Amino acid sequence: MNPNQEQIEEFRKNKKTTFLAEEYVRLENEEESIKKMAEKDPAMFALAEEEIKNINSQKQNLFEQMKIITTVDEEIDKYPNEVIMEIRAGVGGEEAAIFAEDLAKMYQRFCELKKWSFTFVNESRSAQGGYKEVSIEIKGKDVYKEMRFEMGVHRVQRVPDTEKSGRVHTSTASVAILPIRKKSKIEIKPSDLLIETSRSGGAGGQNVNKVETAVRIVHLPTNMDVRSTAERSQVKNKERAMSILIAKLEAKKEEEDAKKFAGERKDQIGTADRSEKIRTYNVLQDRITDHRVKHSWYNIENILAGDGLADVLDYIVKNEGKPQAGDSDSDTE
Repeated sequence: MNPNQEQIEEFRKNKKTTFLAEEYVRLENEEESIKKMAEKDPAMFALAEEEIKNINSQKQNLFEQMKIITTVDEEIDKYPNEVIMEIRAGVGGEEAAIFAEDLAKMYQRFCELKKWSFTFVNESRSAQGGYKEVSIEIKGKDVYKEMRFEMGVHRVQRVPDTEKSGRVHTSTASVAILPIRKKSKIEIKPSDLLIETSRSGGAGGQNVNKVETAVRIVHLPTNMDVRSTAERSQVKNKERAMSILIAKLEAKKEEEDAKKFAGERKDQIGTADRSEKIRTYNVLQDRITDHRVKHSWYNIENILAGDGLADVLDYIVKNEGKPQAGDSDSDTE
């Protein structure tokens, strides 16, 4: 495949392929000169033909190199190696907050096994110590590719420790996976932002108690707000909060775009829909069921501990979040 002029111009704009593209253009000009020379002197035709063949081989090699470089970049942009995970307690009061924390611990252990970094960006605790909501930054190879199908509502059915009568409670927590991309099409005007600073209430020793390092950013047009308290530096917290805001705005746009194609949406699992019930953790039956792939796994304690989560995610990613022949959703509402 030979590139057209438009492709070469795109390669010239990419810093990683600029040099190769310039070399490609130089060879094109050299080829054109040799052709003109051969037209004027037929005796040089055979020599020119061999030289042009050599130039075309070099051009093809350069083109293949540029395609490989840009394909890798496109893959990274589609499946970045950094995400923000947001977990929020849903229906179920304190038990939902405890479940939200259970999910956070499950993912933390899973990330440790994958050797991914796992950093708490911001958290809000409930009265009994669970998470009302928590934001976590995860970095590592193939993070988004492997975690993208965790988006949605997770439901747990169990007898809470505080339940004396032994009654089974159903609680929920929502999970959002926001990819952090290097290139963003979202443009934010400074006038659209309200930036507040405060003293961090999280871990960090005396520094966070004396200095206003925590940052909250509100995007006024959407009233969307993000917070970062993980860093000791206000500047770093601001940078982190901005990257999260951009990711959330991109996710919002993706969800709005998906809703425009509601008919096709049924086959597109995990496309930024936070309200969809995706999985049930039934403790009494020692079973986890994913309702999208209609498949169940057992040994729930091992999965919630994070050690057995890889089997669940591997199956879902392998099947692109779609049901397979022979699988059936055994969970009931």
